[in-house]
Amino acid sequence: MKYDVCIIGAGITGAMTARKLAKYNVSVCVLEAAGDVAMGATKANSAIVHAGFDAECGTLKAALNVKGCAMMPAETKELDVPYKQCGSLVCAYSDAEIAHLEQLYARGCENGVPDMRIVGGDELRAMEPNISPDAVAALWAPTAGIVCPYELCIAACENAVINGVQFKTNFRVTNITKENGTFAVTDGNEIVYADYLVNAAGVHSDEIAVLAGETDFPMHVIPRRGEYMLLDRSEGKMANHVLFSCPSANGKGILVSPTVDGNLILGPTAKAIDDKDDTATTTDGLMEVQNGARHLVPTVNTRAVITQFSGVRPTPVYADGDITKSDFCIRISETVPGLLHLAGIESPGLASSPATGEYAVELLAKMGLSLTEKSSYTPGRPKKIRFRELSDEERAEVIKQNPLYGKIICRCETVTEGEIVDAIHRPLGARDLDMVKRRTRAGMGRCGSGFCSPRTVEILARELGVPMDTITKCGGNSVILNGGKK
Repeated sequence: MKYDVCIIGAGITGAMTARKLAKYNVSVCVLEAAGDVAMGATKANSAIVHAGFDAECGTLKAALNVKGCAMMPAETKELDVPYKQCGSLVCAYSDAEIAHLEQLYARGCENGVPDMRIVGGDELRAMEPNISPDAVAALWAPTAGIVCPYELCIAACENAVINGVQFKTNFRVTNITKENGTFAVTDGNEIVYADYLVNAAGVHSDEIAVLAGETDFPMHVIPRRGEYMLLDRSEGKMANHVLFSCPSANGKGILVSPTVDGNLILGPTAKAIDDKDDTATTTDGLMEVQNGARHLVPTVNTRAVITQFSGVRPTPVYADGDITKSDFCIRISETVPGLLHLAGIESPGLASSPATGEYAVELLAKMGLSLTEKSSYTPGRPKKIRFRELSDEERAEVIKQNPLYGKIICRCETVTEGEIVDAIHRPLGARDLDMVKRRTRAGMGRCGSGFCSPRTVEILARELGVPMDTITKCGGNSVILNGGKK
């Protein structure tokens, strides 16, 4: 089938671009190499909506960050995604670091970040009782927030599907050709045709550029792995805001932050690696996370860690090799007509994503894509029932309407059978255990899915009409029950 636009990559950048395009009378197809959306850097990052003071002035990164941050409260409300504008604090421990805060403040003002100020040690401790006694000041940015990045991505994709966008997962692009003005994109089994091609392939965006015939791509991607610790919900109140140390050339350093689900997250490291898909965790990396977190919050209880994970972010390196001044590589190809690059999108890519999606649409229009608004556009998605967040009265009413909401499947996260069934039958519905987990949080608690996974397998098999021994953890050969097979 031929489409007007083909987007390669269903991370948060590709998802938001698809969502923004879905407002118009254009046909759109999104190709994703993994078995689900949000499986790259979007699945494993700090979950921070940065205020916008860190990016270099005059860059796209700065402009899209500040605009995206301002858009995020309305965007998440429309998509029924939890969002907390808790603000961030960059903490200083010396006069030299206070001078750095002043530079960040000046940069933030020039970037257009509102309501920032530098707070002294006493005010900082009033805001954050558990902060290190050695911290003497902090840059307060109240517009920063926290969101679940993969839920935001899934929600944007669901909204795009409702409005006619097609998604093809397990579609790893192996070749791209162009003939008579039409791109032909294949994974070796299927071919998708499109007039316009959007490269939103994350750490693989430089490879896609080459496949598309780009001869003047200005950057390549260094994969930079960040390791994290996630603490139990019992530790969630150890920080009230997103807490940073002063940043370095390698990034924003180890942070301590609450999550929208009530946990506490620590990390990330920033280590350049060779393998773009290497999401291993290491003893040295996790020790760095622990020590960095204790620099901010000395009493943080790392014995309450319920999981550790890592994500690989695409650090763009331009021709001069300087990564400290790099910008998002968002540009119309000068050598391949119809090709748009949304590449090298590292932090603050999550915060920027709503604005990046809008900007991508503007660039496609500049490239010649005809855009007329749909009269039937739906801005949201089917509302989710989050049973754990309901009052007793609301729970009783929900159970009255659907008794499946009266059956708790995941005790740690209070996830019901009704929520799991809903996750299976939503747009881009769950097909394996991890897809259920990302859509409902079933299996994300302290027991590590030891209690709920057998029941979830039963529900998946029943609702999908397949044998239980075909249900996988994360697609492919990751079957849960092998039935004695070898």
